[in-house]
Amino acid sequence: MLLLILVIKLKIPIYYNMNLKNLAMWAMIVLLSVGLFNLFQNPERANVSKDKIAFSQFLSEVEAGRVVEVEIQGNNINGQLSDGSNFNTFSPNYPNLVEKLSEKGVSIVATPLEDKMPSLLGILLSWFPMLLLIGVWVFFMRQMQGGKGGAMGFGRSKAKLLTEAQGKVTFNDVAGVEEAKQEVEEIVEFLKDPKKFSRLGGKIPKGALLIGPPGTGKTLLARAIAGEANVPFFSISGSDFVEMFVGVGASRVRDMFEQGKKHAPCIIFVDEIDAVGRSRGAGLGGGNDEREQTLNQLLVEMDGFDTNEGIILIAATNRPDVLDPALLRPGRFDRQVVVPNPDIIGREAILKVHVKKISTGPDVKLRTIARGTPGFSGADLANLINESALLAARKNKRVVTMSDIEEAKDKVMMGAERRSMVMSEDEKKLTAYHESGHAIVALNEKVSDPIHKATIIPRGRALGMVMRLPERDQLSVTREKMYSDIAVAMGGRIAEELIFGYEKITSGASSDIDMATKMAKNMVTRYGMSKDLGTVAYGENEDEVFLGRQIARQQHMSEETAKKVDSEVKKIVDTGYDRAKQVLTEKIDDLHKLAKALLVYETLSGDEIRDLILKNIKPTRSFKDDSESDDKESSALDSLGLKPKPAV
Repeated sequence: MLLLILVIKLKIPIYYNMNLKNLAMWAMIVLLSVGLFNLFQNPERANVSKDKIAFSQFLSEVEAGRVVEVEIQGNNINGQLSDGSNFNTFSPNYPNLVEKLSEKGVSIVATPLEDKMPSLLGILLSWFPMLLLIGVWVFFMRQMQGGKGGAMGFGRSKAKLLTEAQGKVTFNDVAGVEEAKQEVEEIVEFLKDPKKFSRLGGKIPKGALLIGPPGTGKTLLARAIAGEANVPFFSISGSDFVEMFVGVGASRVRDMFEQGKKHAPCIIFVDEIDAVGRSRGAGLGGGNDEREQTLNQLLVEMDGFDTNEGIILIAATNRPDVLDPALLRPGRFDRQVVVPNPDIIGREAILKVHVKKISTGPDVKLRTIARGTPGFSGADLANLINESALLAARKNKRVVTMSDIEEAKDKVMMGAERRSMVMSEDEKKLTAYHESGHAIVALNEKVSDPIHKATIIPRGRALGMVMRLPERDQLSVTREKMYSDIAVAMGGRIAEELIFGYEKITSGASSDIDMATKMAKNMVTRYGMSKDLGTVAYGENEDEVFLGRQIARQQHMSEETAKKVDSEVKKIVDTGYDRAKQVLTEKIDDLHKLAKALLVYETLSGDEIRDLILKNIKPTRSFKDDSESDDKESSALDSLGLKPKPAV
């Protein structure tokens, strides 16, 4: 009652569709409040304390003949006086009390203590600790099992049925994976008209496995299949099968297929199936592992239904190498559809889908954006467009322009700018020469990727960065290109050494050295690009599964072979080092020119760098927000130890 008054006074809204769990929690709170209130405010106890009299007074009333009736229950005496008032008292072991009452004509009622039944409230209070423990146990069990199906519903499937109310997806919403869409079109045709295939005796694949890197649109493609066929779409993750209780996963697999048969024709989509479909035989006990039990049940269920039942099982993974071979055999997931990262045409198509949701300016060229985002997945491109919209909104713009997209691309690819980071003039100068060294070597290497941007503004964990982008998608890399990349990586260290001396070189080239060493080692041990060691793979790390964990197993090389590998790796890195040193020694003036420009403008595009070095055209840019813009170039020249030329 108090709770209802509080709700009315505070005008707290009560919704009829409130969660059942919350309703039960509030009901328990109300019951406990009422019980505790009654416990401490029991009217019987109040009456007992009010009507209680001393035993000596009771004897006096009996002698006076004013006691009409008594009820004796053990040592407790309750009675009524001649004036109609009630009383109660506690009797000690008083002898001949009954005879005295009889002599005075008092009506006597005697009842044993055991005859009085406890009240409902007393029963509840006595059982409350046990009920509380049971309730807490049930609550935690429901939480561990997802809270679905009650305390005895552990074996119920967690597959979610997606409907059109949650957004219908069709092939028009999926771009950049045209080959994959063609692979699954016959599944759509089968779901629309099953008799078309059964008429000729053909059988549609029972399952399709979508394979590809993260973010390429595997889940979106599966939803598009259901949207095109206009059939129910059940979605579940591989991790939803495996629980702490043995047999629960297998039970959920059975229940999932039962639900599918009730809604046939339908699609059952299992995301991240490698969580439950890993190769068997790696668990301790040789088959008693809960995950293996679940996989066994999944294999049996996939063999247990016919295609005529109208159930198509689609799964997605980015780790097909760890799946059990029995899962991939014909009759189960007998069709494997590769969903790769999109090429330049696919990226442009994906960008067209995402830019429909935002307002863009006339200067936005999707082809240019697609060319500058090699290796981006569909999710990366969606994030790029979203970041550009957020940047434009932050600047109070009405439309998203090309500059916003370029800024968002730099943020995604190179990290956010850290302009608040305090750098000394010496650190800025060293960073400018380091990045200029990379850029000058890249300009003078014929097979190097074109420079996209150079900056000395800290981004992410780097103090500066030179970003290169390929003109087209690269499917393979030549030996010449690898040597060129190693030389470009060495350019930063060489520039520090030439300008500041060997004793002043810094740790800034650690990531460059690490990249060059790894590339040289791969050239020797994996790609067979060493004349002395030949086309043989050496010392490759291989992953294997043991007790459910991925461990690395090192193939052993002889000591003599290891020395040859190290010698070849050093020879390749030294070759790149010498090439970079030769270029920067010959182009020392270009190095000074580019370092000065970076100190003045902090960030230069690839076109500005090429115009400055190859055509001697300075960047035309104004410093609107810098009150000391006139002194910026001269201060940069002073930091380089150079004096500006007098104006003509």
